[in-house]
Amino acid sequence: MKIRFFLFAALLCTMLYSCVVLSPKKYKALVADRDSLQNRTTNLEAEEAALQADTAHLHHDIADLKRNLASLNDNYTALNNNYSASSSKVNQLSSDLEKREERLKEVEDVLHKQDAATNALKDKLQQALLGFQQSGLTVDIRNGKVYVSLTDKLLFPSGSIVIDDKGKMALQQLAAVLNKEPDINIAVEGHTDDKKVINLGQIKDNWDLSVMRATSVVRYLTEVENVDPHRLTATGKSQYQPIDSTGTPEALAKNRRIEIVLTPKLDELYNLITK
Repeated sequence: MKIRFFLFAALLCTMLYSCVVLSPKKYKALVADRDSLQNRTTNLEAEEAALQADTAHLHHDIADLKRNLASLNDNYTALNNNYSASSSKVNQLSSDLEKREERLKEVEDVLHKQDAATNALKDKLQQALLGFQQSGLTVDIRNGKVYVSLTDKLLFPSGSIVIDDKGKMALQQLAAVLNKEPDINIAVEGHTDDKKVINLGQIKDNWDLSVMRATSVVRYLTEVENVDPHRLTATGKSQYQPIDSTGTPEALAKNRRIEIVLTPKLDELYNLITK
């Protein structure tokens, strides 16, 4: 509207300034020019409105893009932080896994050494006690421990808790090996058959018999053969851990026994596990 007003005013001033009486032909020409100017003005105003609408739309689009950019920046920052945290956690887990693998290898190495030591001890005992194996002595490995099993007839007279000469010879050979192996713990277990003890004076039952026989062996090893008593324990199992439960005379003889259980000290392994 402002453009139309100014154009009309300019045209009117021109007409007044000229102070010339227009002919009909010139008048029509001027009117035509005026109408043309009005049309151009209308078109320019429409174009101006369109440009203003486009500008407003562009401002709106720019605002949306800025908001999207800010959101993307926030997401990028969050993802970058998550990546950094995840990367740090992965590195920590990798480091922990490497340390665990190192400790596992150390434990495996110790176990291999102990297995080798246990087998070597078994071989030494078998060699030292070779002469008694025909008299009911056996040496074997169970659950990482060396078991020296001696039948009661090899150590004691029937129903007695006093070690006889043949038993003392076997224990002497055993002690010679044990005194050279200070890192071995020694458990002496007494076992009986399931027949009731009858008329044995101070021995009331199979519990008494198994415990007293184990104690007799421990006393002989410590007092006569000078095995360190700190390494020894004596226990009685009575009739409750039989080797053979068939009840035959041969089975009963197998069940009446002293088992000397030799266990490597596990200090090194314990220290590895608890450190």
